[in-house]
Amino acid sequence: MPDFGNAFSGLASGRTLTHEELVRAVRFMVAAEYEAVQMYVQLAESTGNELAKRVLMDIADEEIVHAGEFLRLLKELAPREETLYAEGAMEVQEMIDSLAGAAGEPAAQSAGAEASDMPETPSLTVGSLIDKG
Repeated sequence: MPDFGNAFSGLASGRTLTHEELVRAVRFMVAAEYEAVQMYVQLAESTGNELAKRVLMDIADEEIVHAGEFLRLLKELAPREETLYAEGAMEVQEMIDSLAGAAGEPAAQSAGAEASDMPETPSLTVGSLIDKG
């Protein structure tokens, strides 16, 4: 989990970062952005205040934009990683195609069920977890 108490946590101090240190720092920033998204969404889901919900969800969207910026930077700094991401995407596509073939449905339908087809699951929020104590 990111350590926000120290802006240079995990980074070299008193000198310029090496390329590998910069790559690691950008990965760290991506993780921090997604952690922030999780926190803002949880808070939005934990309040009945509509203004707070709207503001928190807007900020969560902004954090996703930041993650995209860092991922694009990472693509330039560590191009090999894009190849690995593509490999992972192909593996998932093969699973989607396999499920579609087994069900005799188009891949898009079998891979992503409609919201109405999904069983309703309880939303776990900070408040709901505290109430269950």
